[in-house]
Amino acid sequence: MPDDHSTDEPLEREDEEIAAEIAGDAESLLDALPHYYRGEITQTTTAQDRIDQTTNWAITVLAALLSVVFSSPDMPAYLLLVGMVILAVFLSFEVRRYRFYDLYRSRVRFFQENVFANALDPQGVEHARWREELGEDLRYPTFKVSLLEALSRRVRRIYALLFAVLGVSWVAKVTLFTPEARWTEAAELPGIPGTVVAGILALFFLALVVLAKWPGSREAKGEIHGEEPGEWKETDEEGA
Repeated sequence: MPDDHSTDEPLEREDEEIAAEIAGDAESLLDALPHYYRGEITQTTTAQDRIDQTTNWAITVLAALLSVVFSSPDMPAYLLLVGMVILAVFLSFEVRRYRFYDLYRSRVRFFQENVFANALDPQGVEHARWREELGEDLRYPTFKVSLLEALSRRVRRIYALLFAVLGVSWVAKVTLFTPEARWTEAAELPGIPGTVVAGILALFFLALVVLAKWPGSREAKGEIHGEEPGEWKETDEEGA
């Protein structure tokens, strides 16, 4: 028996465009915007939590690996190189998650500077077409930060230190903790001399430094970093 309320039936034009009626009704729009804002805040928080989880796992694996490698003189130094590969995998996950986080965060900031800031202190909006721009981004979402810039940020803020810990640990392992063999012997891999391994590691860390310093100009909007601290909650007497 056919269902009179089948969802396959096309909607009437006025039903499809019901949200468009809100655009011309200030009261309805103001009722809808807080729900949208809370949703974006939730997505931003969730994305931040996912980044933190990745970082925590990377640190946990690093700590466990160091405990294993230095638990016995017989543990090979190449395990630390394996740890670098694992860190690189975590970094790739975190870069992707950071780009999604930046997408949601950018929308929240865009909303704050064009709605809340002007509501608290009506000096005009930062973007004259902010509603059109935000609607376009909701229809066709795009990342606000490039892959290379996101990679540079995560390396500089978190992973440069983690890789440095592994690098210093590798040097200590092949020198101080392997006294019965020359460091070149302790550092070698099957078919690869220790000097070559050390050279590859040196090039890797050089590339890491270059990546952390790149680029000179950022795609992401800078509003806090590089700015001088400003006055906050200044009284009229203090500002006079």
